[in-house]
Amino acid sequence: MFNKSSFFDSNLNSRFMNTKISYAAKARIIAATCVLILILVCETSQAQSKPWPAPKEYSELKNPLTGDVTALKDGKSLYTSYCTPCHGDKGKGDGAAAAALNPKPADHTSATMLNETDGSIFFKISEGRTPMPQYKAILTDKQRWELVTYIRTLSKSAKK
Repeated sequence: MFNKSSFFDSNLNSRFMNTKISYAAKARIIAATCVLILILVCETSQAQSKPWPAPKEYSELKNPLTGDVTALKDGKSLYTSYCTPCHGDKGKGDGAAAAALNPKPADHTSATMLNETDGSIFFKISEGRTPMPQYKAILTDKQRWELVTYIRTLSKSAKK
């Protein structure tokens, strides 16, 4: 009786297991693999370190919840749930997951963040960009504006 399993196992063993690859060939394969990985890593980090401007229609948006104390409280709660793992408790981009991310999470206390418009921050929260997720399908417009309201306190408190 024909046993497929033993036929394929012995055929694979005889073709591939007994193949001898020279040390030089192994070294070339390893070197080529390392170069390929390096190229991919450099391309990824270079592409992701580009500026992230918001479209004009977003940049010009005004936060409808500015000055709303309830929005600030709710924004802090949302920030703790959704943003802290990457951006950290104080918004410095040093959350527990930050070390593994490329590019690194934004520092919400920085001058750069202070110079962003509310609409630009709303756009970035809504649309995301690798590795940051897109939140427009997860959070309502109101919740995203609440986050903007809270993030503003982080950048303003750092300026003082």
